Amino acid sequence: MVVSVVAQRWHRADEEGFRVVDGRLMQADGTPFVMRGTNHMYTWNRQRTDVFAAVKALGANTLRVVLSGGRWEVDGTAEVASVVALCKQNKLVCVLEDHDTTEYPTAQTEWTLDRAADYWISLKGALIGQEDYVLINLGNEPYTDEGGDKWVADTESAIQKVRGAGLRHTLVIDPPNYGQDTQFIMRDNASQVLASDPEHNVVFSVHMYGAFVSPDKVISYMDSFQTRRLPLVVGEFGYSADDVNLAVRSDADTIMAESVRRGIGYLGWCWSGNPITSLAPHLDQVVDFDPNRLTYWGQRLFNGRDGIKQTSAPATVYGR
Repeated sequence: MVVSVVAQRWHRADEEGFRVVDGRLMQADGTPFVMRGTNHMYTWNRQRTDVFAAVKALGANTLRVVLSGGRWEVDGTAEVASVVALCKQNKLVCVLEDHDTTEYPTAQTEWTLDRAADYWISLKGALIGQEDYVLINLGNEPYTDEGGDKWVADTESAIQKVRGAGLRHTLVIDPPNYGQDTQFIMRDNASQVLASDPEHNVVFSVHMYGAFVSPDKVISYMDSFQTRRLPLVVGEFGYSADDVNLAVRSDADTIMAESVRRGIGYLGWCWSGNPITSLAPHLDQVVDFDPNRLTYWGQRLFNGRDGIKQTSAPATVYGR
């Protein structure tokens, strides 16, 4: 399915910020916004404020920023306000993400989506008024392969909670199964979740790793959302379909090509700082946070075919 680069404009004078309209993420001026960017593990690398400028210099229009509400050291209101200011200074759209929910309930049982909602509400002072610049990723990979049957109810409840507190931002929602939606719980219930939001302002974010190592799986998943006019972004992915670690295999060529063809956003994992003991130290896009030392993955994502430099357009709130 080819998505035309010419899109109908949408505008309501009483609305500010990003809105979901007919399956597309739209800017306040009524034009579509397609995310092109990467992820930054900010909460463990707060001193690396240079990342924002470096990512922008390579052409990104979006940065997904990892935060913590207390599972690790808390990123409080002042810290998050600083992050938002850095995004705006560098003309980036900020996808703020609460990482606390990762691997619930297998590796931890304390950090739920309900608790993530409380965290976002605690940050109202840094968030309200920033709807043109900030999207809220409610919780990272909030269920493993356990408990996914609770994902729909818990997601809807968390959405209602943040909306009731006055947060009107576009919400970015991760699926269960470590973010890969292998049981298709998000795919099959996305319409219901979107309808449950009184703002009708939700984008679904799939993490395309080992479950998406062939073109047909990538295409089928994207087709399912687009044919139903449901908004989708690839919130994380790597580069190698032959990775020795099945958990982080990715068909980057297909993911990027199909995203460009369809007007779907993508955010690669991740800029730098993957621990050497992690599943994916080789998914650093630069060596030791140095933008002058792009790795193979960094070159592919930023400078390669269907890459960020070739396909990214800045948010119109920053001017053209």
